[in-house]
Amino acid sequence: MQITREDRTYTWIEHWARTPDTESSRANGRTHGVVVSETGRVIVFHQADPAVLVFAEDGSLETTWGDRFGGAHGLTLVKEEDTEYLWLTDQLSGEVVKMTLSGDTVQQLACPPIPAYEQGKYVPTWVAVHEERLGGSGDIWVADGYGQNYVHRFDKTGQYLASINGEEGEAGAFKCPHGIYVDTRKVEAELYIADRGNRQVQVYDMEGRFKRAFGNHVLTSPCGFVTHGEELLIPELFARLAVLDGEDRLVCYLGENESVVGISGWPNHPAELIEPGKFNSPHGMAADPNGNLYVVEWIIGGRITKLERM
Repeated sequence: MQITREDRTYTWIEHWARTPDTESSRANGRTHGVVVSETGRVIVFHQADPAVLVFAEDGSLETTWGDRFGGAHGLTLVKEEDTEYLWLTDQLSGEVVKMTLSGDTVQQLACPPIPAYEQGKYVPTWVAVHEERLGGSGDIWVADGYGQNYVHRFDKTGQYLASINGEEGEAGAFKCPHGIYVDTRKVEAELYIADRGNRQVQVYDMEGRFKRAFGNHVLTSPCGFVTHGEELLIPELFARLAVLDGEDRLVCYLGENESVVGISGWPNHPAELIEPGKFNSPHGMAADPNGNLYVVEWIIGGRITKLERM
């Protein structure tokens, strides 16, 4: 089926790829993160054993790894010289780890040494890197979206540098700073923070200084970010994708289905309540060079949808 919004049409490919039919996937299997590698592989991070699924361009499963990530959550792809790496976060173990695309551990970040964690739990949800290949410092930013509502800064060696919690700026303290992203569409890179509980995006410079906030009139539940060209795409947990222009103004929504949020048991619905052309609970997304979108959702058993740009 096709969906058309404004100047764009997508072919909606339901179940473009499927998670393995395993006991752990049937019991949980929530698909939380997705990236696209330079070779066109689509890599999905889901809460089952194994947690990392690598799909070919046609949606067939090529390989799996990662039996240690019971709380699989955020997935970020970076490139250093000629090599791509993954940053993964685990909401149960508190791990923040950098790995090769074949599953070898390269680096691991410790819990930040701040008073908030003397009693409170650390629950990292996403990673963003100010990549050196894009003119950045290599600094690593980690969002604690489900714990103490901080975003932490580390240098490229993993040395802790600083933390922010939203109280520095005019938009207020973070409430579930779920996803983070280094936006390089402008001359100066900026740190975008999906302040999901406050239904907004907060923007900081790369030194951790507040710049502005946007979205509180057009967003309901921002989870993260993808850019393609000048556009910013935001998966919203409340059953839609938001498309914004180069100035972060709303262009349209895709797959909107907000009424589903009010159904008992949401977002963990059985498969028979899922409708092609409508989202249930987008949690992560990626775009390939052709503008095709890959969306993964927080739902038992997982859901991996491709929106092919026409």
